[in-house]
Amino acid sequence: MLAKDNIEEGEVLFTIPRSALLHQGTTKISALLEKERASLESPSGWVPLLLALLYEYTSSQSHWKPYLSLWTDFKALDHPMFWSKEERDRLLRGTGIPEAVDTDLANIQREYTDVVLPFITKHPDLWNPDTHTLELYKQLVAFVMAYSFQEPQEEEDDEEEEEEGEKAANPPMMVPMADMLNHVSNHNANLEFTPDSLKMVCVRPIHKGEEVFNTYGQMANWQLLHMYGFTEPYQSNSNDTADIPITNLYKAATQGIQSDSDRQLLDEQWEMLCEMMQEKAAFVFGKQGCLTDTELHTVLKVLCMSKEEFAEFNDNEGWEEDEEEDEKISLAFSNEGLPGLKASWKGLIHEAARLTVRSYGDDQEGKREGGDVDRDKALIENMVALAGLNSRRQNALQVRYGQKSILHRLMALTQS
Repeated sequence: MLAKDNIEEGEVLFTIPRSALLHQGTTKISALLEKERASLESPSGWVPLLLALLYEYTSSQSHWKPYLSLWTDFKALDHPMFWSKEERDRLLRGTGIPEAVDTDLANIQREYTDVVLPFITKHPDLWNPDTHTLELYKQLVAFVMAYSFQEPQEEEDDEEEEEEGEKAANPPMMVPMADMLNHVSNHNANLEFTPDSLKMVCVRPIHKGEEVFNTYGQMANWQLLHMYGFTEPYQSNSNDTADIPITNLYKAATQGIQSDSDRQLLDEQWEMLCEMMQEKAAFVFGKQGCLTDTELHTVLKVLCMSKEEFAEFNDNEGWEEDEEEDEKISLAFSNEGLPGLKASWKGLIHEAARLTVRSYGDDQEGKREGGDVDRDKALIENMVALAGLNSRRQNALQVRYGQKSILHRLMALTQS
């Protein structure tokens, strides 16, 4: 969407009445979905919307036919879930995307087989398993991932939240017109929700001829590619991140083992950390430093404890939370603070970052495109060579190089 004239901050670009939204409450089959709600529950919470889309997309009488006919098929969607497993592993190894996609595909298969197929089989007047297949269901999942919106939860004070427990997120919904806008982190428009309508509002001046950009949230490139099928150029995505698995910090800690008693202490520390956090946990680093600084501080503190300190920590069942301490921690794990950390902590972070960089692989025969950061840098800065890559390889390159750049900067900041 391009601006035909200058647009001022605060100007409403367009308004979408709530009656135009497509979701489980507005579809023609809303009464059935509400009646059968209990049988449609699933971990994703998306089944009612997806059943509505299966029905509306294939109904010639659908109220939303003009909107849904914009997608004659879903071949334009190029999420990594539609790539071959070999291509995902070759182009995206180390980024976290192949593992996320494997989980998605297993969940989609399970949800369709266990919840959706039995339901549509019970209602042959509305759905047909030969038409409403697993493949179409998978395409509609990608459609929802890429184009849907979720209404933010109403903010409540802490006491009310504690009394009521954590509320489930609002289900996704399709928002015609709003989903035309592309995303950049440095966006100039934002979708606002009111009781009667949704409004796209200009959040900073837009000049005539400029593109109108919405935001999908603070998204790293690996999240954009996984969920939406595209990336931002690594230089312009201020929200890009790289993850360091907690297991890499453990591996780094094992390298300093001198004796059996050291090994036993480390095993006990690791066991405690696994109870406090999930073994698949990761520490997230952005362009300005660590975004999960409190968790990283905890792990480093525990892993670097002496036997006596760890025994005392166990006896006291941890330590007291301190808000002032949290502010100090945040500064300590910023790019400015990292070089001033204790040498033992810097050593663990540096080695964990090095191990993470190695996970991208470096196959000189070209069977994997993951390893050498200098090779990636040369390719990304050569506009002719970059333009010669297909879109999948371009997107994979932006994800890999963005992550490795963050990790290499982290290694430089923690160099002894």
